[in-house]
Amino acid sequence: MSEMFYTLGTWNWLIFGVILMALELLAPGVFLFWLGLAALLVGLVSFVLLPAWQMQLLMFAVFAAAAVPVWLRLARSNGAGTLSHPFLNRRADALVGRVFTLEKPIIDGSGTVRIDDTVWRVAGPDTPAGSRVRIVRADGANLTVAAA
Repeated sequence: MSEMFYTLGTWNWLIFGVILMALELLAPGVFLFWLGLAALLVGLVSFVLLPAWQMQLLMFAVFAAAAVPVWLRLARSNGAGTLSHPFLNRRADALVGRVFTLEKPIIDGSGTVRIDDTVWRVAGPDTPAGSRVRIVRADGANLTVAAA
């Protein structure tokens, strides 16, 4: 076993890093990616410094531990990007306050309006087709409108 440690070399670390990153494809979760990156860094540093095997293992441990805060920072910054799209997966809520033209009249409290390529069911006071209405509330796929 100790002979294996003595033979740790640059190419072994590079191959180990590539294998870990490839395993990430089979077991997604971003954990193996960072370990693979740490192994690649040890391999690259070993090209220049030629450290002893103990130092190589220590560098791997340090690089792997340093990857955790980097990963958390990247995950947080990517999570903040979804806040720039607050209506993602809530398309109807994004329509509240906008004004559209009725496609079919509202009769007995029900009618339709075409928004882009979709026909939406609307509820509100009786209004003739072609009238401008403002969306005041969204409830699932049903919109409540008022005269604009």
